Amino acid sequence: MTLQWTVVALFLYVEIALILLLCLPFVSAKRWRSVFNLSIWNWLSAYWNKCFFTMIIILIVLFLDALREVKKYSASEPMQDAKLNPNLFDHMHMKLFRAQRNLYISGFSLFLWLIMRRVVTLIQQVAISTDMEASLQGQTESANQSAKKYQEDNLRLRQALLDEEKATSAQNESLKKEADKLVKDLKAGDDAVRKSRAEVEAMKKQSEGLIKEYDSLLTEHQAVQIIYDGAGDKKDK
Repeated sequence: MTLQWTVVALFLYVEIALILLLCLPFVSAKRWRSVFNLSIWNWLSAYWNKCFFTMIIILIVLFLDALREVKKYSASEPMQDAKLNPNLFDHMHMKLFRAQRNLYISGFSLFLWLIMRRVVTLIQQVAISTDMEASLQGQTESANQSAKKYQEDNLRLRQALLDEEKATSAQNESLKKEADKLVKDLKAGDDAVRKSRAEVEAMKKQSEGLIKEYDSLLTEHQAVQIIYDGAGDKKDK
């Protein structure tokens, strides 16, 4: 294996190891995101896109070269010529095998390179979604607690209003009873005043009658006194 294909094979093995490492179930996406946020990755992020596309171009070129080699050694004319010479036939098969091996190595390297970037992107998205979900869950719990507190305050205020309404109703009932009692007392007072007025009128009428009777008796008394005085004068004469 030539140097370039040895490097590509090592690159393929590294890709397989990294993808298996990224797919470990016990390492969370949040932990991988913390690893990706290290300062070294921030420094390499400026060169990451250039390196990524450069590697894609190199792998595509190697893949096309391997594909050309496979077509070259799979053609019918070289194989017919190689059948006349057994050593050449084995050599052609070895070349074809190496070309196919290089084709698979470059193809899988290109495929896993794209897969690895996609896996890293998905891990970061999952970590961001997890953080957002945790934040939204915290906000939801806070909103639920606030709603529960507001509901308790509302129930407390409603109970206070009911108690106040009951107290007001009881006070109104007491005031109504007192008003009814005062009305009854006022009515009784009015009746007593009317009765007193009636008695006063009766006494006044009776007094007027007594006065008239007294005047009549006084007049009679004066008349009798005059008659009595006149009779006495006659006896003295």
